[in-house]
Amino acid sequence: MTLSAQCLQLLLTGITVGSIYAMVAVGFNIIYNATDVLNFAQGEFVMIGGMAMIMFHSTFGMSMFLSFFLSVGLVTVVGILFERLTISTLKNPSLVTMILITIAVSIILKGLAMITWGKDSHPLEPFTHAKPIHIAGAVIVPQILWVIGLTLLVVLLLTYFFKFTMAGKALRACAINRDAASCMGINVKMMVTLSFAMSAAIGAVAGAIITPITLMEYDRGAMLGIKGFSAAIVGGVGNSFGAVVAGLAIGIVESFAAGFISSGYKDAFAFLIMLLVLFVRPGGILGKYEVE
Repeated sequence: MTLSAQCLQLLLTGITVGSIYAMVAVGFNIIYNATDVLNFAQGEFVMIGGMAMIMFHSTFGMSMFLSFFLSVGLVTVVGILFERLTISTLKNPSLVTMILITIAVSIILKGLAMITWGKDSHPLEPFTHAKPIHIAGAVIVPQILWVIGLTLLVVLLLTYFFKFTMAGKALRACAINRDAASCMGINVKMMVTLSFAMSAAIGAVAGAIITPITLMEYDRGAMLGIKGFSAAIVGGVGNSFGAVVAGLAIGIVESFAAGFISSGYKDAFAFLIMLLVLFVRPGGILGKYEVE
């Protein structure tokens, strides 16, 4: 493989992985904007989405299309129950308390996944079985197109939701000032529940589309959550556009680092980028989103 073909291959791989990091980071931001809490169980939403996809399609024999929507629905319910049974039951909880709750839920979900699906890595067949596409010496498997396409669709749908729907505008109002939003008649508690549901659904989509490429196991969510957290910090906590840019950037840097340096060090680059950004620009490269 020529150097240009290798670079193109690494770029495509980086965009694919970075798309998943971006979606995890967007999930972090949606909950953060509604509650000021970083949900450290976000990676488990991704893991359960992938595992549920395998269960519905490979174990129960359902179609890929139906399995996808059932997986997203299941994880969305998990997200709602998470918020209803923990966050909403507390009266004026401290920020540290809520963060500790999300960590505890992450551990519980990981344990339940291990009991349900075991410790083995589980495969999932690609969404489509078309032949790989060859471009300038690089090989593109069809699943990569699914990952990039669905990531773009999620971003477009979120943009439409936050700009043109009443629920989206209510969530944006809660992100700016929850007390003022409540005074204007917005049900803040319902908006918090909605943020957890949306975050879980986005995580499930990420897990379902990446599993055919990387496999899935019960403890995969922790690392995906950390990478998504890094992307959220680098992009500016609360800024979803920044999260997408940062997620793609981290994925591309990781891919080239694995290709030209060592695959053993690729995971360290997400943290290195995060530390560099925190030193130079603590608010992230794009800062928190604010409505004018």
